[in-house]
Amino acid sequence: MSEMSASGDRLVARQEADRLVLEKPEQIKQRLKARFTQVPVERRLVNELIAERREECRREGGG
Repeated sequence: MSEMSASGDRLVARQEADRLVLEKPEQIKQRLKARFTQVPVERRLVNELIAERREECRREGGG
């Protein structure tokens, strides 16, 4: 898992529990793609998120 980065590589820093994790953007992209491979193509997560946000806004009296 510990891969050496070449000088000048871009890295993204994030906190994970009590650790600082440095990753290349390409590694993050691969991890995210793997996470969502099980989601059917016809399912639109963005539409679900928008609907959830709108419902939340209605409950809070904002619309």
